[in-house]
Amino acid sequence: MVKYNGVNHLAMATGDMDKTIRFWRDLLGMRLVAGLGRPGYRHYFFEISENDLIAFFEWADVEPVEEKDHGRPVKGPFIFDHVSIGVETEDDLWALKDRLAAAGIWVSEVIDHGFIHSIYAHDPNGIPIEFSHNVVGIDVRKDPQMADTTPSEITREGPDPQPGKWPAVESTTPRGERQVYPGAGSEYFHGKR
Repeated sequence: MVKYNGVNHLAMATGDMDKTIRFWRDLLGMRLVAGLGRPGYRHYFFEISENDLIAFFEWADVEPVEEKDHGRPVKGPFIFDHVSIGVETEDDLWALKDRLAAAGIWVSEVIDHGFIHSIYAHDPNGIPIEFSHNVVGIDVRKDPQMADTTPSEITREGPDPQPGKWPAVESTTPRGERQVYPGAGSEYFHGKR
């Protein structure tokens, strides 16, 4: 089984990279660790943790979305509700709440979800963001909890990946045939186009 190490990056979009940098780097304190670009295109990466990044494409015609309450049901085509970013301590959560409020950005009260405490806000692009701290003594990664009163049959199979539900790999790509193709950014880091 593949071993994952976090969200390498979540890619969002903005029409104003400078405003986005001010929010994510200067207000939230996330380092701007990579920037790719050319006229009409920028793709910047901010460090959330040692394993996780959030990235933004800047496209001239992107406009901020209308702010939507986190978790409010919608109809029709839809793919994204919000992103939750973990913080190390409960004090960090409160400090972030105070920092957002001091900047004039709406931020919710601290909400108890049983296994996490969270605050909610929106970035300048209208992206709904949540900041969460794990409740001490409750770790759903080590001890999964299913509180849904009407889980589906598939859900009742348990938290672990179920073997045999997808076709098995019958042929792997030999090392000698593995080719990595240059993409945006390779010219900056490897001199490849």
